Amino acid sequence: MAASSSQDELPDGRTEQGAAVGRFRVPFVALTGGLGSGKSTALAALGRLGAATLSTDAVVHELYGSDEVVGAVVARWGPEVVGADGVVDRGAIARRVFGEAAEREWLEGLLWPLVGARVWAFRTEQEDADPAPKAAVVETPLLFEAGMHEMYDATIAVVADEDVRRARAAARGHEAVDERSARQLTQDEKAQRATFVVVNDGTEADLESALSSVLGKLIASR
Repeated sequence: MAASSSQDELPDGRTEQGAAVGRFRVPFVALTGGLGSGKSTALAALGRLGAATLSTDAVVHELYGSDEVVGAVVARWGPEVVGADGVVDRGAIARRVFGEAAEREWLEGLLWPLVGARVWAFRTEQEDADPAPKAAVVETPLLFEAGMHEMYDATIAVVADEDVRRARAAARGHEAVDERSARQLTQDEKAQRATFVVVNDGTEADLESALSSVLGKLIASR
């Protein structure tokens, strides 16, 4: 399958070019996709292509070692959710929030504002960088679900065949794959909302070529 496609017009009528124009000199871009779509692989490829990159999953990992978050989750669920290293045990947290909407919403209410602040700081850092990166790209799995897409100049949705996604997710040991997928928008919904859609059913070289084309469009639109 071809590695890439792009949408000429967004659901609200804005064009790709119009969506990417902002008052900042560096295009600020969100990267999203479902479990097993290859978001992390795409983020790494964008880094090789000259973009500055940030993973919100990595930000959450950092936050799970902070006093603020550790204290909050211990108060909520007890000391057993923190490992011997003093960092929140993500597996223990997952067992408490998956299938428990109220617990998941509480955790998201704790983490999402902190993640959002870190993402905005990343944008500011890239604006001041010399030389400037081709783009500042943030990988955000729940981008549209969290309402964070409005922060960005443009969005990229990485999609893949459903069987390919499931095999990738299982190989990486994701817990509760069906439930994680159920609380996300479908691939089609993500694709319909995104500025650019990149299909990741081929090789990494195909993926990188497709992303290079997207970067070129973003740069040309500034």
